[in-house]
Amino acid sequence: MSQVYRLRMAAVGCLLFVASFCQAAIPQGSVQRTHLKYASRPSLAEPGLRSSAALVLDTTHSSVLYSRRSDVALPIASITKLMTALVVMDAGQSLDEILVVTDEDRSIGKGSASRLAPGTRLSRGNLMHLALMASENRAAHALARNYPGGLPACVLAMNAKARELGMTNAHFIEPTGLSDENVASPADLSKLVMAAARVPAIREYSTDAEHVVQVGPRELRYRNTDSLVSRPDWNIVVQKTGYISEAGRCLVMQTVIEDRTVVIVLLNSFGKRTRVADARRVRRWVEATLVSHATATAATT
Repeated sequence: MSQVYRLRMAAVGCLLFVASFCQAAIPQGSVQRTHLKYASRPSLAEPGLRSSAALVLDTTHSSVLYSRRSDVALPIASITKLMTALVVMDAGQSLDEILVVTDEDRSIGKGSASRLAPGTRLSRGNLMHLALMASENRAAHALARNYPGGLPACVLAMNAKARELGMTNAHFIEPTGLSDENVASPADLSKLVMAAARVPAIREYSTDAEHVVQVGPRELRYRNTDSLVSRPDWNIVVQKTGYISEAGRCLVMQTVIEDRTVVIVLLNSFGKRTRVADARRVRRWVEATLVSHATATAATT
């Protein structure tokens, strides 16, 4: 064995020893954990939403802040009730007129429960209030049934209104949202939200935290299905939640963030609280984005 060969082997041995020492000094999995921690850090490029489809619009500056599958038509559940309320208001029917809930307003299946028994007498305004605020299905159905021309005419008006608003992927077959055949894309729903926000009664009813109605000798107290309306740090102009299993948890709203009017559409969120958590993520992300943009603009001027 030559002297050169022995020196080379000794050098290789030293390198192997150093490598094994360094590997032992680093805890297993630490590199992977560091990578995952870095990957989970919030980024201005993405708000990290859990909703499968979403759209965030800055209507003050007519700009899209965030979009995910915004042109895909999906089941929208009780967000349908915004359209029901919109066409009822368009019809100019008195909100003080007393309507009667009947057996025709009953729906069968999951999510169709109601506290309004057949025979309940409430004003059109109260029924709309409960439909928008508490997502009362019989209230929404009674509104549509008492539309001029009845339920079929109401559904026709809903689809005509969708076309008028430019909701190109939207389609409605009933007024409550219990059917998964009521579909629209996030882009469609942004137009619906902006139209609904122009109607004072819809703004008021949809953002009320709670409402009490007198049904015979009883008082029924309802609360808003969107917990954010009760938060003093949110300025929500109009909102609506929705849920059926085919649609997942949905939430649409027009709100004010950093003096900007922002429309948020969140469809098919998984988990009971995810849509609200996503709304909070959007707000933090928008605030951070606007601050970042303002800082960058100041630095260049």
